[in-house]
Amino acid sequence: MKKKEIEALVSLLEDDDPEVFKHVENKLYDLGEEVVPYLEEKWENTLNLDFQSRIEDVIHMILFKKLQDGLKLWKEKNSDDLLELLWLISTYQYPDLALEEIKTTIEQLYYNVWSQFKDDLAPMDQVKILNHVLFSQEKFSANTKNFHNPANSMINRVLESKKGNPLTLGSIYLLVAQRLDLPIYGVNLPNLFVLTYKVKDYQFYINAFNKGIIFTKEEINQYLDQLNITPSDIFYEPCDNLDIAKRMLRNLMVAFKKAGEKEKVVEIDLLLNIFL
Repeated sequence: MKKKEIEALVSLLEDDDPEVFKHVENKLYDLGEEVVPYLEEKWENTLNLDFQSRIEDVIHMILFKKLQDGLKLWKEKNSDDLLELLWLISTYQYPDLALEEIKTTIEQLYYNVWSQFKDDLAPMDQVKILNHVLFSQEKFSANTKNFHNPANSMINRVLESKKGNPLTLGSIYLLVAQRLDLPIYGVNLPNLFVLTYKVKDYQFYINAFNKGIIFTKEEINQYLDQLNITPSDIFYEPCDNLDIAKRMLRNLMVAFKKAGEKEKVVEIDLLLNIFL
């Protein structure tokens, strides 16, 4: 569609006729992301608050559809790319966030760890260096004061604030470990996402929410016993990125529910259903 046609269509959002408005809204929705710059320009050039609100709603509808499509495509073709998943979820709140921005930050963290690595380091020593860089030098830590803040599930915000929940801190740890070719994976414990270093018959666990403290299978057993939960293989073995996607979206649902943002709870549930 030509520029003038799009501009004329956007102007019709001011029409008070509900049928006209709905028709225009649907048409803009079908056109997709290409109309967003025109909508933003119109928003900036009007003082009509109702018109601005209508524009905001249409932009959100378009970008939410884009996010849904992006997550579906990731699930089908790119589910081995954890970084892309974390970026996509963050665009729910930060639609202008660039993937390259997140990649650059993770790459710098990787370099900071890699520069301290030496040949033939034992697994425990590898993890100690990772812990030292991420938690002592970079100062990543648990956000215990605002545990249910939605920002804790947004990779960009966690990289900026250096505070997050078990899943985002664990995911950052995991991204750096993967870049280092270390056999570190996520583990879906109840109420706590942790990591495991696993190669052949050698395995131990890492809690990124507690500065990378190392623990054993026996301690997982004790943890499950305290929760009165029957042990299951999923509590000890690596999970995949689809599991991480579901857990992160469930975390967001809880966060928005506690914040009283019912519309966002409904939308995140729609995103979660992509993976169910």
